[in-house]
Amino acid sequence: MKEIAKNVFQIPLMPRNSINCYVIDDILIDSGIRNSSKKILKSIHNHEITAHVLTHAHADHQGSSSIICNHLNIPLWTSEFEKENAESGHVINEYPNKHHLIARFQQQFWAGKGHKVSRILKEGDNVGSFTVIETPGHSNGHVSFFRERDKVLIVGDALVNMNLITTVVGLNQPPNLFTTDKEKNSVSIKKIYALKPKIICFGHGPVLYDNGELEQFIEKMG
Repeated sequence: MKEIAKNVFQIPLMPRNSINCYVIDDILIDSGIRNSSKKILKSIHNHEITAHVLTHAHADHQGSSSIICNHLNIPLWTSEFEKENAESGHVINEYPNKHHLIARFQQQFWAGKGHKVSRILKEGDNVGSFTVIETPGHSNGHVSFFRERDKVLIVGDALVNMNLITTVVGLNQPPNLFTTDKEKNSVSIKKIYALKPKIICFGHGPVLYDNGELEQFIEKMG
C-alpha cells in the first residue's frame, strides 16, 4: 500500500498498475477482480476500514466487494445507477455488446457475488474528506471522488492512464468495449478538468502528478 497524499493510499492489484484500488481515510474505494481479495485484505490489515465504495460496478472494480464487506463487516456504498449491478453481481448489462467474448470472460471469471448496498451516493455527498462527483459515461452511475484542499481526484475509469492492451502509460478515454456512452464520458472528462486536479488516481494506470498532461489531453479531444 503506497501513500499518495495525506490519508490516500494506492493498492496496485495487478502488474504495472493495470488494476488499482484505493484507501481514502478509512474507506476502501473499489476492489479489483474476484481473486484480488487476499491482496487487499493483506494490504489493509493494519488500517481500520469502516466502509467500501465503488466508482462503478464493473467486474474489475466490484470483484472482491462482497468478500471484503462480509469479512470486515462493513457497508457497501454506490450511486443509484450502480446499485442494481452491485447487488446482483451481473456487471456487464450496460456494455455495448455484453455477448462479446471479453465481456463474458469478465462476468464469468472476474465479477464477484452481489452485495447489498447500504448507502446511495450522489453529487456533493461527503465520503471521508472527499466529495462525490458524478461522472457518468463509462457506466451510467460512474462517480469520482475529489478533495478540494489538495486537489486529489480518484477518477475510477472516467479516464485511464494506460493502454489496456499494450500497458503503455498515457491518458486515454476508457475502451469503447466497456463504455456505455462515450459522449457522456467526454462531458465527464471536461467536468473533471474543470476541477483542476493536481493528483489523479486511476482504476487503470499509475497515479498522475499532473504537469499539464490533462490539459493537453483535453485539447486533443477538442
